[in-house]
Amino acid sequence: MMLMTIERPEGKHYEVLGLVQGSTIQSKNVGRDITQGLKTIVGGELKAYTDMMNQARDIAAERMVQQAESLGADAVIAMRYMTASVLQGAAEVLAYGTAVRWIDE
Repeated sequence: MMLMTIERPEGKHYEVLGLVQGSTIQSKNVGRDITQGLKTIVGGELKAYTDMMNQARDIAAERMVQQAESLGADAVIAMRYMTASVLQGAAEVLAYGTAVRWIDE
């Protein structure tokens, strides 16, 4: 499955199958909060949170791809990520785009 952030792939003809999306909600855990809270005192990357968000993006993208594959898509174009805080200590990651099927001409 091809994932593209561009909206109109050059030299490609396609049929639009529709919007596809995938999401996950990740929450912080108490142990991670304590260690990462201490890290904010000295500064630097909050690696545990970076890892958590990378995993959340991977999960959301995989769910989006599964939805696109169920439509018979060859690719997802205009793919984007969005994040939102759903409650204190939890964030949603949403991956979305347009599922397309390549047309041979």
